[in-house]
Amino acid sequence: MEKKSTALKEGFLVKRGHLVRNWKARWFVLTPDQLLYYKYEGSKRDSCQRGRIMLRGCEVTCPYLENESRPLVFKLKTQSSVDHFLEACSREERDEWAAAIIGAVEDLRQADGGAVGPQDPTSTQQHLQDINLSQVVDSMYDVHSGIKMTNHVDQGSTYSNCFSGSAVVDWLVFSGAVLSRADAVTLASAVMEEGFVRPLGHRSVEALRTAGLTEQFLDDSSALYCFAETFKKRGSVKAETSLAAVELSGHVTRRGYLLKQGHQRKNWKVRLFVLRSEPSFLHYYDPSKNDVIPAGGFPLRGCLVSALHDNGVPSGVKGEVQGNLFKIITKSNTHYYIQAPTQADKMAWIDAIRKEV
Repeated sequence: MEKKSTALKEGFLVKRGHLVRNWKARWFVLTPDQLLYYKYEGSKRDSCQRGRIMLRGCEVTCPYLENESRPLVFKLKTQSSVDHFLEACSREERDEWAAAIIGAVEDLRQADGGAVGPQDPTSTQQHLQDINLSQVVDSMYDVHSGIKMTNHVDQGSTYSNCFSGSAVVDWLVFSGAVLSRADAVTLASAVMEEGFVRPLGHRSVEALRTAGLTEQFLDDSSALYCFAETFKKRGSVKAETSLAAVELSGHVTRRGYLLKQGHQRKNWKVRLFVLRSEPSFLHYYDPSKNDVIPAGGFPLRGCLVSALHDNGVPSGVKGEVQGNLFKIITKSNTHYYIQAPTQADKMAWIDAIRKEV
């Protein structure tokens, strides 16, 4: 087992299996030359590695959008051409993991005698100037390989046939149209300025109205856009309001992987938790499936949240625990026992939830 001091980054990611193509949450530890992963046995990380990915010669693809239902996946291709697919809890976490791994791979390459020439900024600018916007939009609109349009919720309304700003940026980077997210925002802004794409919902409309020219298009999962009226054959945009839509319409203030104790079997499972405000809800998802349909959730108004001590096993908690425990008691007196991966995460979640209760 690697020494703690060698860890460059660690945390939960969801990994696709090689033989059985299912997705399972694992604890990953990035060291200078390898990526180790472990299984949480019950509620504690086991002491033996479940696998390792050697980083020397690895290639990282981020974002990796070939799996339509999992936009937060990035891919590692090893020097021996083995593909590893990893999913983070948010776009920010995905990009941070990818950047950290790319940095480690680059350090290894330089240590082996490689060299990197400085990028010429004028070449990037010239590339953007040479792009044909009509061709870009045609590719974005392609039924098979273009941007996938889905339903999104904004302030209690469900919009169909639309996409988020971050989905556009992901697609532009993944398709090779641009090299960076900053260039993708510039290109997307030009596409919107030419009237091919229009803002939809509160965040994107407000940005267009108030922001400067370089900030009108948002690389944000809560900023919605749709194709202009000239693309009507793909379907019109309409808003429908439902109870479920209202419940999931709040602004996402925090996302992350936490361990939750089951109500019936009292076993511990890794779940993706999503905290929303206005209205205030806490939902959790099974990371082996997707983050579209919650496995459960509850309103936060009237809830009590408290930290639990790590010395001994508190009442109501079953089995051996790693620590960093906290408890939420809902207005209907349902008790949720949750473990965070670190003490800092635990306090950050408690503080964030207390703001909503």
